[in-house]
Amino acid sequence: MKLRQCVFVCKDLESSREELCDVLGIDVAYRDPGVAKWGLVNVVCPTGHDFLEIVTPFQQGTSAGRYIERRKGDGGYMVIIQVPDAVAERKRVTGLGVRAVAHKDLAEYQYTHFHPSDTAGVLLSLDTTFAPAGVDPALWWPPAEKDWLKHARSDVTNGLAGVEIQAHDPDEAGALWSRILGRPVKDDIIRLDDDGEIRFVPIADGRGPGVSAYDVRVVDRHRALAAADKRGKKLGPAQIEVCGCRINLV
Repeated sequence: MKLRQCVFVCKDLESSREELCDVLGIDVAYRDPGVAKWGLVNVVCPTGHDFLEIVTPFQQGTSAGRYIERRKGDGGYMVIIQVPDAVAERKRVTGLGVRAVAHKDLAEYQYTHFHPSDTAGVLLSLDTTFAPAGVDPALWWPPAEKDWLKHARSDVTNGLAGVEIQAHDPDEAGALWSRILGRPVKDDIIRLDDDGEIRFVPIADGRGPGVSAYDVRVVDRHRALAAADKRGKKLGPAQIEVCGCRINLV
C-alpha cells in the first residue's frame, strides 16, 4: 500500500501548473482527456516515480468546483493510494458503509474513488495496476500514460512522503482512515509502505476538513525554497505553499 499520487484542485490550471513546476522542479507528463467526463481539465507531473496532479473545473456544477467553494479556494483535493487488489478493497471498504462514487476495471488498471463525505473531507482513490509483459510494474502508471518516464525529474524533488489531513476530531478521522485502509493508526499517524504516512491534525486555518499539507521528498531544498520565496510562497525553512496547499519538504 503506497502513496502514489496527490492532487490539487485549482481555479486556474495554467498559472497553477507554472507555479507547481517552477517551485518543485517538475514537468508535465500528461493531460488526460478522460477527466472531461467530470467537467475537468488536468495536468499530471511526475516527481521521481510518484505524481502530482492539478485538476480545474471548466463547467458549473462539478464536485471539484464545490470543493473549491467549501474549502475557500485552491488546495489539496485527492489522495491516490496504490494497493495490491483494488477490486477486493472496493468490496471491503464499501462494506464499511463508505460510498464509491466512481470506479473502473480494465485489464491493466483498476480504481475506486470514495465519497469525501465518508472519508473526512478528502477524495480518496484506491488503485491497482497490472503492467503489460516486458514493462517494469514499478513504472506502469496509466493515469500518467505510457511515456511519462521521459518527463520525470528528480533533481529538485523526488517522490511523495505523506499527506496531512485536518479534521475537527483528528482521533476520529484517523480511526476512520485506519478502518478504510486496514492499517493501524498510532499517535494520529497511519504508516504506509516506502516510509509514506497519512497523519491527522486539528483544523488550524479556518478552511474546514480536508487536506492541509502534502509531504514531498526534496533533493535540492535550497532550489525549492528560493523558487517559492520569489513567489512569496516560502512559509519556513522546510515548508512552502503551492497551489493553495502547504508542502513540507522532507
